[in-house]
Amino acid sequence: MSTTGIKTLDHAPQVFAEWLNQLCEDLEWPDKSRAYLLLHETLHAIRDFLSVDEAADLAAQLPVLVRGVFYAGWDPSKTPAKPRSKKDLLARIEARFDKDPLDDPERAVAAVFDLLRRHVSKGEFDQVKNAMRKPIRDLWD
Repeated sequence: MSTTGIKTLDHAPQVFAEWLNQLCEDLEWPDKSRAYLLLHETLHAIRDFLSVDEAADLAAQLPVLVRGVFYAGWDPSKTPAKPRSKKDLLARIEARFDKDPLDDPERAVAAVFDLLRRHVSKGEFDQVKNAMRKPIRDLWD
């Protein structure tokens, strides 16, 4: 069923659901709202750890609804964030899970990175990965 007649927009909820389903499957999580929170927080952390240009390059390859999540609330004048260590990245993401902490934050974040690996070009994935500091890059492998 077409709502707008614009294929990209009409198909967007299904694509977003596929991303969440893949993340739930990878982490063996039954809760899509938890997967959404992880995706949201990890995308924001990635975005804020990149230069403005690199963040825009990555966003250009994301499906329309995922791109909306990526850009939501962004203040480009505050990027790249400082400090940008692995500990900072994980702490930032874990802070949103204070009521139901992540069992293995590194595994959870790595699952989002792997999701990106499957959905963006290898060149862009490698550029984003290499824009991160070495300890963070280890989560991308």
